Amino acid sequence: MRKETALTLAADLPRLLSAMLGDRFSQSMAEREAHAGTEAHHQPMPPEAVARPVSTEEVSQIVNLCAFYGTPIVAYGNGSSLEGNASAAEGGLCIDMSLMNRVLDVRPADLDCTVEAGVTREALNEHLRETGLFFPVDPGANATLGGMTATRASGTTAVRYGTMADNVISLTVVMPDGEILRTARRARKSSAGYDLTHLFTGSEGTLGIITEVTLRLHGRPEAVRSAVCTFPDPLSASEAASVAIQIGLPLARIEYLDAGCIRAVNAFSNLEEAEADTLFLEFHGSEAGVGEQVEMFQQIAEDHGGSDFRWAAKEEDRSRLWAARHSAYTATVRQRPGARGWASDVCVPISALPGCIEHAKALLADCPVPASIMGHVGDGNFHVVFSLDPESAEEQEAVARINDAMVERALECDGTCTGEHGVGLGKRKYMEREHGPALKLMRRIKAALDPDDLMNPQKIFPPERNGNA
Repeated sequence: MRKETALTLAADLPRLLSAMLGDRFSQSMAEREAHAGTEAHHQPMPPEAVARPVSTEEVSQIVNLCAFYGTPIVAYGNGSSLEGNASAAEGGLCIDMSLMNRVLDVRPADLDCTVEAGVTREALNEHLRETGLFFPVDPGANATLGGMTATRASGTTAVRYGTMADNVISLTVVMPDGEILRTARRARKSSAGYDLTHLFTGSEGTLGIITEVTLRLHGRPEAVRSAVCTFPDPLSASEAASVAIQIGLPLARIEYLDAGCIRAVNAFSNLEEAEADTLFLEFHGSEAGVGEQVEMFQQIAEDHGGSDFRWAAKEEDRSRLWAARHSAYTATVRQRPGARGWASDVCVPISALPGCIEHAKALLADCPVPASIMGHVGDGNFHVVFSLDPESAEEQEAVARINDAMVERALECDGTCTGEHGVGLGKRKYMEREHGPALKLMRRIKAALDPDDLMNPQKIFPPERNGNA
């Protein structure tokens, strides 16, 4: 049982943490509110204090103290998650990993590196610039690599390079009792025991706190080309994407924006893109190979009614082509002053993608708020972003109904309720429908590793009903 020693009641804990961390420990309201997990539409849930460790050993000491006092713990990266993943649902202590931002080792010959959890993906790639290597996983936000691992993030390049699950080799994790654990060695494969690395990847801080990550790196491609193409309707665009994947075209990125999204982007970024359903693509490889890929996709696009096919090779020209995709989320939300974003996120098998996007488009016909469809269609993952009045219960109820219908359709197609945002608080209610009896096994794992439920409580798992999942 958890002791009744929440942080506000356990006077000794703030004193001990303050003595250990100095000004890296704070109970100020400003710090607490800054760590309330409010990137999206969820209700802010601030912690009762914030600690900023600088080493795995300090994290271990902090967690050990919290375990003794029965204080809930929430790990925090950049706060860019969208499902309330880093909200302090039971108060307690937020462990902000931002000062653990060192690139510990880069091993070009092995195509891997080890970083502390607070290193951001952009900082890592800047560090790697002179090596000829890069880290490809790009969720859009400049998230921390610890947070990306914890949510099993992916993004625009997953179709070629995979998700975090494909690019994490090993982890250092602080367990709920403060023990420091390394999940694996650096070998590219192993059949020695349970795969603990993948157990913690995607666990959202509910089993332990990730402090170091060993990652796969990739060589920078010889040639990069970007392209954009418009289509007469969502079905044509998504079918073209599906065909390209099914024939094995080695795309690096293939992103979809619907006509409404392009309209919002034009207004937000002062662009003049055609307001039509659009695919944005990127090709990596040799000069000759990339040229062949571009020609092959252009033919696929034309077969599906595509037009206005444009491509670019220079970096500045590629950046201009991608400007619309990069601003899509913000552009959609800011169609209304004071609005907050609600980003739904489902993923389905490639063959089901066209039908699911068409279904989502039909749902939006009666949507009372501005909304756009966008997605990483190369791996069956798409989003609907809503521009929501945070004070309107009616709007939230309407969007929730649409979100429910989208998830239900995805699950009917043997898809998932979240392709990359994670579960957090927002997707908990779908977990039993998606996983069935396997959810009970997940609960048993959680109870075995964190028996007092101190690690990011209330995340991933729906409230139990009469002792059942």
